[in-house]
Amino acid sequence: MSRLQPVVDNLTGLEKPDDIMMELMEVLTEETILPEPGNYYTFVYSPKTLNITDDEYPLVAVTEVKGWGFKGFNYHWGLMRNYTWEEVIGKFHVVKANEIEDARSLSYANFKINS
Repeated sequence: MSRLQPVVDNLTGLEKPDDIMMELMEVLTEETILPEPGNYYTFVYSPKTLNITDDEYPLVAVTEVKGWGFKGFNYHWGLMRNYTWEEVIGKFHVVKANEIEDARSLSYANFKINS
């Protein structure tokens, strides 16, 4: 069973992205400081580039790890994105392959303009 199923089952549809992310962080207790290509993660991200829209709580499939950061497919955007290390806040929360559909069903994308 997916660790995320209780989160999905308890939602009313009125929750804010911040609240959903907090619940995810409580159940996704497997964390890492370095993501690996081929794995799924969610994390808190605070971009440095001004006047761009970004996702504060990405859900990604990591494709490449580089010295400056990593590349991954962001499921909230539906696009490949680059992420730099210094903008990641805290650790990466591991989402297992059997949990990705549950994670994708949650509305916790938090699109913000960095100003």
